Amino acid sequence: MFFHKKEPIHIVKVDEPNPRFAQLLLEQFGGATGELTAALQYWVQSFHVENLGIKDMLQDIAIEEFSHLEVVGQMITAHTKGVDQTEAYKSTLFAVRGLGPHFLDSQGNAWTANYLNEGGDVVRDLRANIAAEAGARQTYEELIKLAPDEGTKKTLVNLLTREISHTQMFMKALDSLGKLTDPMFGNIQPDETVDIYYNLSSNGSQDQRGPWNSEPTFRYIADPVPDVSS
Repeated sequence: MFFHKKEPIHIVKVDEPNPRFAQLLLEQFGGATGELTAALQYWVQSFHVENLGIKDMLQDIAIEEFSHLEVVGQMITAHTKGVDQTEAYKSTLFAVRGLGPHFLDSQGNAWTANYLNEGGDVVRDLRANIAAEAGARQTYEELIKLAPDEGTKKTLVNLLTREISHTQMFMKALDSLGKLTDPMFGNIQPDETVDIYYNLSSNGSQDQRGPWNSEPTFRYIADPVPDVSS
């Protein structure tokens, strides 16, 4: 059962409508990194989860993402309302599709369920969610740089902030499972190559070393050769 409160989770205040910027905002309404994608992804993932705490977290965050979708939709509406006779309006997707939000990205591509990343394993899904939040945060950061007024910028900063909060929640959930830094999960045991780093982009003295290819975690193979034993 769902209840919708008519008050948005964050008050939207647009100082000056800008339909060209509204078209960019569509990226977070009907785009790959948008709020609809996040809301549906986390909601569907919650059905697979047996851990009741993580299930509850996924559902809470999913509902918050639906609230963010409402906020983005209100911003798009505010940026297109009352400007239908301007040259800016005529040069955007809204000239054909009408005022307000649509399930399109900023280039006019329709939203698709192919954007969703869920696979039925809680560790796999939480890691996918961290990546999803990173993508959304990057998009919001670029939108903030282009924001035409302070009211819009303030709302976008709030949305970006919540992406960071969600990332922390997903990381804490992974940590509670002991999987924040453990790359292995599932029932299939890896073979003996699991700790090998192959130096396959050799450039002599410029080859870089770091914790990603050094002991004690990895065996560094400086000059790998094909394994023909199998």
